[in-house]
Amino acid sequence: MKAVVALLCLHCAAIAHAANGESPRPRGVGPEFAKFYKDPSTFTCISNPSTKLPVKHLNDDYCDCPDGSDEPGTAACAHLSHLSPHTPADVSNAEANSTLALPGFYCKNKGHIPTYIPFTNVNDGICDYEVCCDGSEEWEHVGGVRCEDRCQQIGKEWKKVDEARQKSLGNAGRKRKELVNEAKRRRKEVEDRLMTLGTEIEGSELKVKQLENELSEVERREKGKVVKSGEQKVGKMGILVGLAQQRTNELRETLERTKQERDASRTRLQELEVLLTTFKEEYNPNFNDEGVKRAVRAWEDYAARDKGPEPDAAHDRDLDAMVKSDKDNGLDWEQYQDGDDNEADVSYTFVSYLPSFARSWVDQKLRDFRVTLIDSGILADNSRSSGSESKSITDAKNRLEAARKDLETQKKSVDEHDSDLQKNWGPDDVFRSLKGQCISTDSGEYTYELCFLEKTTQKSKKGGGGQTNMGNYDRIEMITVDEEVPADGKGLGTGERWALKYENGQHCWNGPNRATTVVLGCAEVSEIWKIREEEKCIYRLEVGTPAVCVGDGAAVGGPGGSGKDEL
Repeated sequence: MKAVVALLCLHCAAIAHAANGESPRPRGVGPEFAKFYKDPSTFTCISNPSTKLPVKHLNDDYCDCPDGSDEPGTAACAHLSHLSPHTPADVSNAEANSTLALPGFYCKNKGHIPTYIPFTNVNDGICDYEVCCDGSEEWEHVGGVRCEDRCQQIGKEWKKVDEARQKSLGNAGRKRKELVNEAKRRRKEVEDRLMTLGTEIEGSELKVKQLENELSEVERREKGKVVKSGEQKVGKMGILVGLAQQRTNELRETLERTKQERDASRTRLQELEVLLTTFKEEYNPNFNDEGVKRAVRAWEDYAARDKGPEPDAAHDRDLDAMVKSDKDNGLDWEQYQDGDDNEADVSYTFVSYLPSFARSWVDQKLRDFRVTLIDSGILADNSRSSGSESKSITDAKNRLEAARKDLETQKKSVDEHDSDLQKNWGPDDVFRSLKGQCISTDSGEYTYELCFLEKTTQKSKKGGGGQTNMGNYDRIEMITVDEEVPADGKGLGTGERWALKYENGQHCWNGPNRATTVVLGCAEVSEIWKIREEEKCIYRLEVGTPAVCVGDGAAVGGPGGSGKDEL
């Protein structure tokens, strides 16, 4: 598109140049090179200023200048090679000796787009309307060929195509903005999740530390218990404690069930009273329905009676406390179930007979004293000789292990999210919004599927068998392409293009692991344009997508990249 605008500007400059009364340019000279042909008597070769010729030698069908600049309107110097589409005026003599100074024969193409055609096409007896629609390159009428000027017709048709193209470009640009916005939203989700994980990890680390302290405390408490050596037996005291615990649990469950039934009945009663109150207020006393009147009088008598004490919030709190577990209420049955039925040992458990405010303090001091005696070697550590750890220690260890696993999972998730933010997602992170989206096309005997940033696959259309993995997504990189865009506008053009590399696919028999390079071009919708196998089991897909479109419709290139219009 930029090249087209430049040529149009040059065309306008040429018209202005003629309007100022200056001598017309020689045939085949473009407006940007007109300054080299102003001298009415002498011509200086553009890239070889030491070579000067009389003006009458211009376009005499003989190549006098080493750079071919004296034959802008003939094919006499067509054997020279091109240095570039537009040779700079300061090109070196060594380069100019073997290269053309002009990009080609200039076709004015009035009514359409001015452009250059290769010198080899000048006066070859063929009308090159797709480039030189005015037929001016066949000015000599070789073989009687006369090329009519079709620029008005071609320009009109081109304008229609260009309008459709511009509309498609606008749609592609809007879709890319949507993809970029979606990519920003997804990136923000990752960043927010990282912040949340940071807070969660701090809490998990604190929880692990607390559970480590809890385990140490449980182990210390268990170590401080008076445990007899040899096999432990449950005596009378243990049986009595077990029965008491069982009975307490039964009473708690019954109380809980009764409380639930009471609450349900209370709710139903309230609903019924509301219904009857509404009935009393809305019924019509003028109707002599004795049944209704009796019902109303009965309700009035019921409402006037004393219904007993109102619900007491403090009483409900007491009931809630009663139905809590024994441990929540500070009762540890296990400490009363340890040991055998030795009456002498039972008599030493005097702590149980102390007032509640002193019981915990004395019990803690006695346990600490036992631990000190065990650590000093005065008492044997019978808790180890019992052969198994207590349920309290096992539970504490399980809680600690679960907390450590949660912490490990959270840290792993942080690493994954950090890696996600550091990954190359293309320009403006746009490919982040395409991840997981799949497109497919039929080609020959196979159906090919591309899942962006995941994998590429090949599947036979004949049925049977699974998919063949043509590569798993590995990276994004830039590659340079130089290809013609077909008439339908679906192609890569020239310049740097984003490419998705898919590696380590299914192993190819007697060959490498399959791999695919997906080269991306600008398009209004994501679609696969072309598929080819460049080497054995090494594939190349050309794919259009709005993700790589910029404002003028060229694909997004790298630094300094110049893309040819694709849409």
